[in-house]
Amino acid sequence: MLAGKRILLIIGGGIAAYKSLDLIRRLKERGVSVTPVLTRSAEEFVTPLSASALAGEKCYRHLFDLTDEAEMGHIQLSRAADLVVVAPATADLLAKMAGGHADDLASTLLMATDKRVLVAPAMNVRMWLHAANQRNVAALRADGIVVAGPNEGDMACGEYGPGRMAEPLEIVEAIGRALGDGPLKGRHVVVTSGPTHEPIDPVRYIANRSSGAQGAALAAALRDLGAAVTFVTGPATVPPPQGVTVVGVETAAEMMAAVKAALPADAAVFAAAVADWRVANASQTKMKKDGSGKAPALEFAENPDILATVAQMKTGRPALVVGFAAETDDVIAHATAKRARKGSDWIVANDVRPSTGIMGGTENAVTIIDAKGAEEWPRLPKDEVARRLAARIAAALGSRG
Repeated sequence: MLAGKRILLIIGGGIAAYKSLDLIRRLKERGVSVTPVLTRSAEEFVTPLSASALAGEKCYRHLFDLTDEAEMGHIQLSRAADLVVVAPATADLLAKMAGGHADDLASTLLMATDKRVLVAPAMNVRMWLHAANQRNVAALRADGIVVAGPNEGDMACGEYGPGRMAEPLEIVEAIGRALGDGPLKGRHVVVTSGPTHEPIDPVRYIANRSSGAQGAALAAALRDLGAAVTFVTGPATVPPPQGVTVVGVETAAEMMAAVKAALPADAAVFAAAVADWRVANASQTKMKKDGSGKAPALEFAENPDILATVAQMKTGRPALVVGFAAETDDVIAHATAKRARKGSDWIVANDVRPSTGIMGGTENAVTIIDAKGAEEWPRLPKDEVARRLAARIAAALGSRG
């Protein structure tokens, strides 16, 4: 499946760099073209000659190499591959990526590329768990960077814990998923996300506190499993992931139209927090106080029910329809009733009372409700919820053929 693909492999400076040589060999076995790039620190652990000999390609090292700049240039080099892989990705490289630094060939390539990037972190356990490093990794994930590993185990420094670079074959599998060769390859999934804004007048609107973080994370996780994702998003605070088709909308009516236009699909996941009502008598000009003390009379109308409309389609219904239920009380009872009323296959229920910090936060605690009952998950980062849910979706679609 990887035959004919091109990988730009950036090797960072760490003891795990020796594994990068085996990674080159494993990729070459699968017909992959590998162009190695060594940082100055990496040259303390592996030689340019060994990387070049195994890859059968020139090994690049320095940013200011005038011959290379004339022949290819760092811009072209950064975009000539199908995927950029950083293995090992040291704490320093991750920090440079998160901060947008570009002071050597490796960091400049990472800034200049228009391709997806996969990193395989490798560092001491305390460095991996350090708050600054965890912030950097979270920022990179939010930017759409794929993170493979690290594993837990014994380290060269004598300590034990998370921080070991993933094994070469594990990285090869992650590369396959990143290149769209995962279990959802050939599948189309529609994901809605974010809030909707229902105008009151040209400057005011009705909305909710949804950040769009869970929907964006889910779109990225489905993309990483090989799905072609159409991401229909309201005006969220979290940016959409790379590598998906983004359709931006404002109102519920616009979201409904965008979803219909995106069909057919193998699955549809409705994570958006759609406003239940719109202002039927919205003003075309800014409303102003007139000194009378009377508030304007707003007339409300129900918005279209996107989940129910798609779930109850007679023809062209996606094989799997998943809805979300954000509740503040009797979560399981309300979500179970919603699944039956809407006709969806699953409902992902969560408690969004302000005290939970879930709406607009970085974590989620969900319960999956399907025909078999309720499956409660622990509180997890939204990225991890997304990965688990994407894997469940892949398994469900796989079982349905």
